[in-house]
Amino acid sequence: MNHIELIKAVEWKDLKKLSLKEMLIENNISLPWLLISLLLAYNEYYWLALPFSGFYFLTALRQVHNGFHNSLGTGKFLTWLSLYLNSLTMMASIHAVKFNHIRHHKFCLSEEDYEGKSASMKWYEAILYGPKHMFLIHHITLKKANKTYRKNMFLELTSIAIIIFLVFYFQIHFLMYHVLVMIFGELLMAFFAVWTVHHDTHEDHNLARTQRGFWKNKLTFSMFYHMEHHLFPAVPTIKLPELAERIDRRLPELNKKQTF
Repeated sequence: MNHIELIKAVEWKDLKKLSLKEMLIENNISLPWLLISLLLAYNEYYWLALPFSGFYFLTALRQVHNGFHNSLGTGKFLTWLSLYLNSLTMMASIHAVKFNHIRHHKFCLSEEDYEGKSASMKWYEAILYGPKHMFLIHHITLKKANKTYRKNMFLELTSIAIIIFLVFYFQIHFLMYHVLVMIFGELLMAFFAVWTVHHDTHEDHNLARTQRGFWKNKLTFSMFYHMEHHLFPAVPTIKLPELAERIDRRLPELNKKQTF
């Protein structure tokens, strides 16, 4: 069964619509984790802050990922604002990430898919590749993106540079902690956001792994329903568990490689 046949076999269009509650969740899911991590860091409980920072990074990634696909349930400006503000807290141009992610869906795991380069590597190679991955994401945006993407990238990078300068110049220690942890997270993106969900799938027409198990998906905020996302990228993350159930019922024979 090819990609088109898979899409036709499963009802999914009703899942694009978000209720007010779901929209509020998707647009604010990262905020509690950010505030708790900063509060703990402000009181110098840095080790206690680390897991909250990790969950912030994961949930912010979920939020911007939905923004990439216009699945936040908000208008164009509020979606743009979400990507811009998360750029400032995640320490990378999220519009540059968006440009490469949209190309990732179009050219998945081909030569033109710069986001997906680490998928064919060994796990340790993907970790070591992290710094180059982040450089390439911004470089390819500069080289191949249109004027709007480049303008947004320069705005975000300039804003980030100003924030970093102010934070370190005035020695604001809890924000120094946040900046360093977020940069570390960005350097692991090639492994966590690409390799984990795409390794050893080049010969699979779905080109992505997925995850089953209630607690595994709860702890990862449904971010590893990646096969489902590639098949139906317009479906918001909050609806992916329901989409996965529909796929399992309709296509139980479908090969579903597990993420972990």
